[in-house]
Parts: sequence; C-alpha cells; structure tokens
Amino acid sequence: MDAVDRLVAVEDIKVLKARYFLGVDVKDASILRDVLADDIEIDYRGAATDPVTGFNASEAATNEVQRGGDHCAQLVAASLIGVISVHHTSVPEIEIIDASNARGLWPMVDRLKFGAESPIADMIGYGHYHETYVKERGRWRIRTLRLSRLRIDFIPA
Repeated sequence: MDAVDRLVAVEDIKVLKARYFLGVDVKDASILRDVLADDIEIDYRGAATDPVTGFNASEAATNEVQRGGDHCAQLVAASLIGVISVHHTSVPEIEIIDASNARGLWPMVDRLKFGAESPIADMIGYGHYHETYVKERGRWRIRTLRLSRLRIDFIPA
C-alpha cells in the first residue's frame, strides 16, 4: 500500500469506530451488525464489574467472550436497553498491516446512566479498546475487540 492508501484506510477505520459507538449508544443492532466482521470476537470480560461489590452492570455481555456478527450485534444492543450511554474515544493508534488487515488502540471514556431499578445510578469507565480490523466485502470491519479498564467509578443509586 502506498501512503495515500494507508491514510484512506486509517480514516475509514476512524469512521468505522464512530459508527460502532453510534450503534452502541442508540442501541441499534443493524448499525452494529454493519460494522462487525462475520467472525467478530468481542471480549468485554471485567469491563462492567465493580471491583468493590462485584456488581456487574452488564452481565449478559461481559461474562464471557462473545463470537459471531449477528449474535454480537444483537447482544450489545440488547445489553444496554434502559441505559443511557455515551462513549468517547481520542487519538487512536492505527496500524495498517496490509490491504486487508489492521489493528488499533483507542483510549476511551464511557458513562452509563442506569434506571431506577438498578443498585447503581452511574458508571464512568476509563480504558482502552484493543481491536483488529479486516476488509470484508470491500469495507473495513471490526474483527476482534477487547476492552481493558484502567478505572471504573460506580455511583450508587
């Protein structure tokens, strides 16, 4: 790949990640399915667990590694029903490996506001998304996604 093709790929991957967060925050499985590779592997283990109480804010999506584009899109969208979420990333490190493969590291902050029935009111998380990408059917898609946390703040209800 020449320099221009690499820059275009990096920008395409940035838009891909923006669409992923849009799908998450508006709970739209069709947007999520469009950005996930058919063989996606998502690892959110520990990403929503209060280290003090053990409370898991999203057990269905975070208790084990999840696989498959259709399954993951539905699961991620459904796991946040009734939760107001906002995700922000900044200054990613994106490495284009070749014309069909890339990897990225995204610093992130997310805030989740839970409903009245929850024992917590808010969760604020800080960490990194570790991802790989594949060009599938002519477009970049997320192939693997792992969320690691540096800190999670839980605010009781």
